[in-house]
Amino acid sequence: MRPMRPAAFVLLAWYQLTIPGLVAAAAISNVSNQDRIAPKVLIISMFSPEAEVWYINMPRDGLGDLLAVNIPTPGLSMRYPHVHCLANHSVCQVTTGEAEINAAATITALTLSDRFNLTKTYFLIAGIAGVNPKHATLGGVALARYAVQVALQFEFDAREKPENFTTGYFPYGTNGPEQFPSIVYGTEVMELNEALRDMAFLLAQKAQLTDNPDAVFYRSKYHDTRGFLAATLGPSVVKCDTATSDVYYSGTLLSEAFENITSIWTNGTGRYCMTAQEDNATLEVLVRMAIEGLVDFSRVIVMRTGANFDRPPPNVSAYDHLLVLQQNGFDIANQNIYRAGIEIVKGILAKWDCTFAKGVKATNYIGDIFGSLGGHPDFGTGSLTEGKRPPSMDSPGRSNLHS
Repeated sequence: MRPMRPAAFVLLAWYQLTIPGLVAAAAISNVSNQDRIAPKVLIISMFSPEAEVWYINMPRDGLGDLLAVNIPTPGLSMRYPHVHCLANHSVCQVTTGEAEINAAATITALTLSDRFNLTKTYFLIAGIAGVNPKHATLGGVALARYAVQVALQFEFDAREKPENFTTGYFPYGTNGPEQFPSIVYGTEVMELNEALRDMAFLLAQKAQLTDNPDAVFYRSKYHDTRGFLAATLGPSVVKCDTATSDVYYSGTLLSEAFENITSIWTNGTGRYCMTAQEDNATLEVLVRMAIEGLVDFSRVIVMRTGANFDRPPPNVSAYDHLLVLQQNGFDIANQNIYRAGIEIVKGILAKWDCTFAKGVKATNYIGDIFGSLGGHPDFGTGSLTEGKRPPSMDSPGRSNLHS
């Protein structure tokens, strides 16, 4: 037998890898509307612990096994290639992989898949997060109206920032920190259905949240002299907002900088209390798919639980807080994803016919900073509040930000 030429080898490899995928894609495209899975609730997890808490606990609560139906879906994360569903398909779950790129890629693949009909699905984004001690605590649960992509800014290393700068971060198109950006990309601020958030809040309050003595001990390091009363209390359900950043930041100065920019970019209506890596990426995809009629953006819920404080208590360094001392919030935060989240899921299922099937009408603006879904953003300043496209979006200088 003659040795295979490199070109022939490449062709054979392409055939072996590509043809089965094309056949599978063709099979998916032939799925009829009646055969598509139409979950009432889709749980979005970001990594294994957040997903496993649902797999372990749902059967015990009598809802059934979330791993009963496992659907391979092209384009999902290589580590999490399946969508998992109850046998009756009423609830499904997907794991995106961590950080913004993984979240966007996974949710894009899922929402474009012909295996699913997500037009009436409620999306429950449910994960752990860093927590602002001014507003919540370890194990605490927060339901958001806003998600703010706080790191979408210019940045100087703090050692090189001008002396009059309070932080090395400052918005695009500005000359300093704590200003509204004059150049926007569209993903800076996402606003969710406040009426649905409030309904989810009432449902989540039914949960018996878990706690542990080690977390209680770390909370005791905070005191109210700096406005940290919330940090010293046990877990509860609160209404406050999330910050998105791929950088796992920690420390008082960065946390305060992003807290301030959240307030500025939401015209004083946003209250930053949780920090995570994925929310704006997931929400941007859902906005785009809502424009195409593939999902309903008014049916999106963002719920985060506090696994670690975003800044240290008094007399503790940022380094020791992040890398040396044990906050012991991870386990209770992960458990409380389920404890609060299952109440939301059960509430939606129980009142599907009378309330949730028809949707929860938003009384506030929902969507991105551009007004892509209609209406005028009720956050921000200047041209954005008038629902106009910022002129600087078309400026030649915009491309320099990508170089």
